[in-house]
Amino acid sequence: MAFGNDNIDSTTSDEPIWERRVLEDLAFSAVKEQRAGRRWKNVFRGLILLYLVAFLALTFFKSTGGSITTEHTAMINIAGVISSESEANADDIVASLRDAFETETAKGLILRFNTPGGSPVQSGIINDEITRLKATRDAFPVYAVIEDVCASGGYYIAVAADEIYADKASIVGSIGVRMDSFGFTEAIQKLGVERRSITAGEHKSILDPFLPLQQSDVDHAETMLNTVHQQFIDVVEAGRGDRLSNNPDLFSGLFWSGEQALPLGLIDGLANIDHVAREMVGAEEIVDYTYQVTVLERFAGGLGASISQAFIAILNSVQIK
Repeated sequence: MAFGNDNIDSTTSDEPIWERRVLEDLAFSAVKEQRAGRRWKNVFRGLILLYLVAFLALTFFKSTGGSITTEHTAMINIAGVISSESEANADDIVASLRDAFETETAKGLILRFNTPGGSPVQSGIINDEITRLKATRDAFPVYAVIEDVCASGGYYIAVAADEIYADKASIVGSIGVRMDSFGFTEAIQKLGVERRSITAGEHKSILDPFLPLQQSDVDHAETMLNTVHQQFIDVVEAGRGDRLSNNPDLFSGLFWSGEQALPLGLIDGLANIDHVAREMVGAEEIVDYTYQVTVLERFAGGLGASISQAFIAILNSVQIK
């Protein structure tokens, strides 16, 4: 009977212990979840605070970046492909141009080119802004100095300068417009692929690389390119004037070395940036006005991404119960 009583007592006492453990686990999970939620909230608040501090510091340093008190030559780099998504974009270059023109101790401006060209729209915006700014400040010469290459859209910008200089081995010119595409009609036929394109508008699928090329499409594209090309020619003629030769290949899209470009009137001389600053501008010290992404801006940008990730994590941790 003693063993039997022990068994009955142990069985009846296990049930409340089991229930208590389940309740403890549930309570512990709830507390753990609350702690995690508070932790993410604190992280999120801390990131917001750091972001605000970085933003305020960036604003302070930009507004009190220190004016240049000695006479100098301002310089702006135009390097790489010219496009709205690259470092050589109109917004940043225009901002740099305005800084240079507004600095009283800058005696002149050099635009240093290392670009194969790019967007005619971005190039046109920059050219227009140089022309506008030149009218706001007398006796502030603007020189273009070509190093390795200044072609197409780069030259579109360069002709806004008062004078253009290059190295004898520089690549200059390429005054033309192009549109590139590919045709895959035979390839998809061999692969047994059926092209399905539903459009509203007779020419909505113009120049579709998966459809046969239509002469009407080519004619339309050529008309558009010729219009843009003529705009390019007009800008070059306005900037270079009588200095241009009567060479029939001048606007054909060909390019030349700096030595060849000189008799064509595409440039005014052979010189480098130091020579132009010293001899033409008369201020040997060169100060770079090219817009640069600062460490603080990179930091703020990184914080922005971190805050977004933290916010998503907080949202993911919220559960409907």
